[in-house]
Amino acid sequence: MALAPYDDTITISELTENPYPVYRKMRAETPVLRVESVGRTLLTRAEDARAVKDNPDLFSSNDPNTPMERAFHAHTLMRKDGADHKAERMAMTPTFSPKNLKGLWGPAYEKLANEYLDRLPRDEVVDLFPALAGPLSARILAVILGIPGASDDDMQFWSQALIDGAGNFGWDPKLFERSDLAHDQIVAEINRQAPIARGEPDQSALSVMLNAENPIDMSQVVANIKIAIGGGINEPRDALLTILYGLLTNPDQLEALKESGDWGLAFEEGVRWVAPIQVSSRLVMEDTQIRGFDIPKGDVVMTVQASANRDETLFENGERFDVFRKRTPHQSFGSGPHHCLGTHLARMMLGKIMLPLIFERFPNMELVTPQDVVWKGFGFRGPLNLPVRLN
Repeated sequence: MALAPYDDTITISELTENPYPVYRKMRAETPVLRVESVGRTLLTRAEDARAVKDNPDLFSSNDPNTPMERAFHAHTLMRKDGADHKAERMAMTPTFSPKNLKGLWGPAYEKLANEYLDRLPRDEVVDLFPALAGPLSARILAVILGIPGASDDDMQFWSQALIDGAGNFGWDPKLFERSDLAHDQIVAEINRQAPIARGEPDQSALSVMLNAENPIDMSQVVANIKIAIGGGINEPRDALLTILYGLLTNPDQLEALKESGDWGLAFEEGVRWVAPIQVSSRLVMEDTQIRGFDIPKGDVVMTVQASANRDETLFENGERFDVFRKRTPHQSFGSGPHHCLGTHLARMMLGKIMLPLIFERFPNMELVTPQDVVWKGFGFRGPLNLPVRLN
């Protein structure tokens, strides 16, 4: 059996701090690589990543060794396939209908965006992570999910704790202690809100799931809310900060978009350039091959969206942020049955509302010290700070 090459030198710390040079080397030399520290076979080419995600019969989402189940206290829809996955996904889908995006969540986000922008000081250096991107993402998500009583700080803590737990491939017990605390607090908040959601139905996710004609089990409702909290804050938060960094460090591109108004280009390029969700795991259901290497049944492969989005066969100078590049589909929102449910919501909030709004408010915004921006994350990645002067 010709197994894929094996590596025992790449560390999780390296993949967390600065993974892109590692992925670039892997694409060139070992695009299929068994990495000891991660315990999975990493796939770094776009073609392989998409093929795996588009074939759930051969590559199941039910990774038996993922830390997600431990962190979320549940076998979530993210780790299910077929009818089970569809039933839980469809339970929340009505909340994200085009009608609701346009009629409810778009106006709600625009109102909140203006309120949070009103709080920002002019002519001062402000970090947009804690001052805008984090709390705004938390607030709109609390509204959409139907748990408006949860504070911005609560939502952000829950999200980060769950994300850190789900990406805890080193199985650090301290990270699971935090995700356990988040779990307990989320369950308590849902229990407080559930009677209101049942008695005063609306289009929020909690209300839609509880008042469905054939509702899913309460444990699945809770799991769905936790999944949405986990991904629904960090993805738009990190995407916004990444896009702003890209534009503010490329003023020619920013000026061109101010003239054209085509802010959607910046959104797509930002999430391509630094994918908020960097990797995904799949369980191999039958013996198969990838690029001539035997991948045995029971192995776990990891599609690396972060690398696929910079694959030289698709993206020229993929390491660069370039809103003018030829439009080529990226994989930041996944592919196949697990394509991100919040894709259109994120595009609307950031590409159609926030980007034009923030540059209308602060046309001369400047990134004060680009070299001081800290980027981190293996499973989920984005800037941890963004110091700007607003004017």
